[in-house]
Amino acid sequence: MDYTPGAMSNRQKANFGISGKRPMSMGTRAHQVAMYVVYEAPLQMLCESPSRYYQEQETVDFITQIPTIWDETIVLHGAIGDYIGVARRKGDKWYIGAMTDWTSRDLELDLSFLKEGNYKMEVYRDGINANRYAEDYKIDAMEVNRESKIIAKMAPGGGWSAIITIPHL
Repeated sequence: MDYTPGAMSNRQKANFGISGKRPMSMGTRAHQVAMYVVYEAPLQMLCESPSRYYQEQETVDFITQIPTIWDETIVLHGAIGDYIGVARRKGDKWYIGAMTDWTSRDLELDLSFLKEGNYKMEVYRDGINANRYAEDYKIDAMEVNRESKIIAKMAPGGGWSAIITIPHL
């Protein structure tokens, strides 16, 4: 699949417009970030202006942690044209990406694929106002294990991503 995600000018369907001077993407910022995990493409890049990435360092820092080649892939949820949830492993880290269509959605993500132990999970998700302002996002961190079940709450055109690592002692 060849697609260049990473748009920082994000719009919901209701306020999207075609602009040759200032291109924008349909869907939320978290949807754009989730594409880096969901879409398998060994040569990834960023599609936005370098100036915009300097303004969005927190998002860039999250995206640059996501590899492009995977050791293992597990489909957690999916309905063609509606939504998807995928877990991918590279080495001892897991990456989860979830995306939805124009229907807001809560997906329960079962983390039973993890080995025993506790893990740190960094989450990049739709913000509380992402249903109106598609650039709204939030980054959270939490501890999880193989018994954890996480709810990926997504706005219309939304997304959800996580990076799961073993905490260093």
